[in-house]
Amino acid sequence: MPQFASIALQHFIVVPEQANQRLDNFLLTRLKGLPKSCLYRLLRQGKIRVNQKRSKPAYRLQINDSVKVPSLKLTPPLQIQQPSLSLQTLLEKSILFEDSNLIVINKPYGIAVHGGSGINLGVIEAMRQLRPTQRYLELAHRLDKDTSGCLLIAKKPAFLRHLHALLRESNHIEKTYLTLVAGHWPSTLQSVNLPLRKNQLSSGERIVKIDQNGKSSLTKFRVLEYFQHSTLLEAQLCTGRTHQIRVHTQQALHPIAGDEKYGNKLFNQSLRKLGLKRLFLHAHQVRFALPVTNQPICVQAALPYDLQAVLQQPI
Repeated sequence: MPQFASIALQHFIVVPEQANQRLDNFLLTRLKGLPKSCLYRLLRQGKIRVNQKRSKPAYRLQINDSVKVPSLKLTPPLQIQQPSLSLQTLLEKSILFEDSNLIVINKPYGIAVHGGSGINLGVIEAMRQLRPTQRYLELAHRLDKDTSGCLLIAKKPAFLRHLHALLRESNHIEKTYLTLVAGHWPSTLQSVNLPLRKNQLSSGERIVKIDQNGKSSLTKFRVLEYFQHSTLLEAQLCTGRTHQIRVHTQQALHPIAGDEKYGNKLFNQSLRKLGLKRLFLHAHQVRFALPVTNQPICVQAALPYDLQAVLQQPI
């Protein structure tokens, strides 16, 4: 039988360091053990109140907002593991850029960016343990577990707010990916602009579909190289929706190699025989301007050796 902890009604007052966070992210951080489905149900039912009113999950908290949460029964949070010596070494070697405000790491594939849903150690938890004297470390955005490449981690609340503001405004942070897709991508197909909507299956699996009632989503594409049965593409995110590149390439009938959720099974099988063991999607470059000085920052993560090796095969 699962064990539950009873939590009395809770009342949070938003302090400056917490301002501009989404309400759902704010609560998930503080209500460890609360399933996301339960949180969103409580919000829909109006049982969680912000300033004594109903509020949507995407509401951006303001300084001195009052957030009240009803009494709950929570499963105890997973105990965070200590990162292994090999993981510590891997993450330290993966740091591409660091200053007083920011760390950019080349996230290895196969590692989640944060814990949760049965994962008790992600990149951010490991980085916090690697930097115990660093008072503040927060993810500025997310990458799928099987996606590698540039991941931004803020070292100060004010800088995190700056990054989030840039991410909300199209083209203020330029994120470029490298991906291998099935077939020959038409060189004239330079963008896919189709709205996306997240859905959850009865099994709990999350899947994203094209939906006219979804959020606007724009990806720009450029052909880098044609192979016999595939194409190496550069994909630039103009919006940052969940699984955006994966669904847009699927809709264009050129799914990403190694994509078990949105891909082509036969294409994946053929590449698996040639050594591809994961999703061929890599966050290659991130570019943006620093606040106040407007100094441009451009960080690149080279294509990993395992993906480079695939490109040397008859694909």
